Amino acid sequence: MRQDLYPTLDYADFPSIVIPLQSATGLVTHAHPQHQLTWAPEGVLTMVAEDCRWVVQRARALWIPGGTPHSVVPAASAEMLSLYFDAADCPLDWQQPTVVDASGLIGPLMTYLSTLGDLLPDRRARGNAVLWDLMVPMPATVMPVVLPTDPGARRVALALKQNPADARSLDMWARELSVSSRTLSRRFRSETGTSFERWRALERLNSALPLLGAGQPISRVARAVGYTTASSFITAFRREIGTTPAVFFGGSGTGLGDAMGG
Repeated sequence: MRQDLYPTLDYADFPSIVIPLQSATGLVTHAHPQHQLTWAPEGVLTMVAEDCRWVVQRARALWIPGGTPHSVVPAASAEMLSLYFDAADCPLDWQQPTVVDASGLIGPLMTYLSTLGDLLPDRRARGNAVLWDLMVPMPATVMPVVLPTDPGARRVALALKQNPADARSLDMWARELSVSSRTLSRRFRSETGTSFERWRALERLNSALPLLGAGQPISRVARAVGYTTASSFITAFRREIGTTPAVFFGGSGTGLGDAMGG
């Protein structure tokens, strides 16, 4: 993404920010020279960085390297807690957005650091040192959000983003666009790097993640994103992400354990 297409902010004077986000509000794409660690003590955040979508909630924080364009996608109400670190003072050298396990002491420590402001530098330095020791990357499947540029294929992609439960096949979409299914398939693969079927499956999972993170029952989420049964949704989730929704979200505190019988 070209740098002149988004604002660059500087948080040198703001080591931490807590933002309450109302339903259907987000933050536009921006960047800043400081590294950012974002956590959601309440609710679920969906963030986009480097053409990928990430879910941030109570058990999962997100590390965003300085200079990385990112945004917050409008979703349900949530509280967004972010800490900012000057690159010169940070021992971590993570060059890509990285999911961090926040299920233990990370969350409470971030809350503590957010109360210090910039008036207690010694305490902040000691707290940061503990934070560096505790931060552990979590395995995370990258969920692409690349849209095709071809007008017809893009029209299909945007329709599926608006309604991931749309069950129209590639052949049906091709007839609607007055092109061959082979042509539409080729455009999806060449412009997104994957087939139409897999792009739709990934978009369905992208749409499902914030719903799951908010604790909605698995059967309801499955129907909302286009699966007829919870088991077929779980199978697709495991195939693409490598685990079940309950394990992905840590089970406890999300409602997924009971919803999935686990």
